Amino acid sequence: MLDVVLMADPAVTGIPVADNGEPLVDLAHYSDLRLADGAHHHVRKGVADRLVEAERLLPGGLHLLVVDAHRPPHVCGAAVDLTLCSPAGAEISLGTEVNAAPGEACFMAATGIPAPARRYRRVLSNVMSSAGFVNYPTEWWHWSYGDQYWALSAGQPAALYAPVDR
Repeated sequence: MLDVVLMADPAVTGIPVADNGEPLVDLAHYSDLRLADGAHHHVRKGVADRLVEAERLLPGGLHLLVVDAHRPPHVCGAAVDLTLCSPAGAEISLGTEVNAAPGEACFMAATGIPAPARRYRRVLSNVMSSAGFVNYPTEWWHWSYGDQYWALSAGQPAALYAPVDR
């Protein structure tokens, strides 16, 4: 498996934060996005805009399904847990459930999953990366923009978002 930098690594936690003051917004107000039942659905405005961009990049018949957003440990409003779904909202298998128990199959680059799941993970990775997000590689469903993990992964000098209360 890949050598992965974990979120608690000093290389991540040592990244400076220069909060840009963007407010949290409710994804329920974005008609392009689908939200899982019971999902936390507040993110920073820039994250919401990028989610809409990623949604528009998906091939026909696929949609993003946001499962979770601002909450501990997504304290900055910069991270989302999401998957793909059909137009009717049915989740598409990406090899494990979102928030599955940690294991090799949860890694974005897992090879021991069915070929269709690997293809869907590539689609998800392509659209999310194109919209500026970075993946936390031990969790195929976890994407962020603007937090310290993003800053380290994207080679940015500082994170854009500090922890925020709703």
